[in-house]
Amino acid sequence: MKQAANGPDASNIIGKSTTLEGNLNTAGNLRIEGKVIGGIRSTAKVVLSSSSTLEGSIVAQQVEIAGKVQGTIEVMELLILKPTAVIEGDITAIKLVFEEGAKFNGKCHMGDRAGKVPAKESMSHTRLEGVLNAKMPSASAAQK
Repeated sequence: MKQAANGPDASNIIGKSTTLEGNLNTAGNLRIEGKVIGGIRSTAKVVLSSSSTLEGSIVAQQVEIAGKVQGTIEVMELLILKPTAVIEGDITAIKLVFEEGAKFNGKCHMGDRAGKVPAKESMSHTRLEGVLNAKMPSASAAQK
């Protein structure tokens, strides 16, 4: 029997119908499809889908954004802004891919200014601070 991965190989998902209020620290990959109000810190990759909204900051090794971000973004390697991305805030990244259609309003700093994700604390696991609100499917929806 295979055990769930911990550490940098672990993946975390914030679903479409989920709102997270607070800070999220993880050593694993993170995919956001819902709404986050607070900060995200990852030593791996963070992906924000086209349905996602972030009101806060991101500090991560790699980031791919297709949703909306209102806050600062600090990427130690590669930042990809997809055509549906809407960014209101400052960006710091070593490499930036800006796909046609992406919208950005803020300051951009590129080059060696970015480095490793600053360690706020040991990130050997996912740490969640705050409130998690998820819509639970109704009994009739669960039976379908």
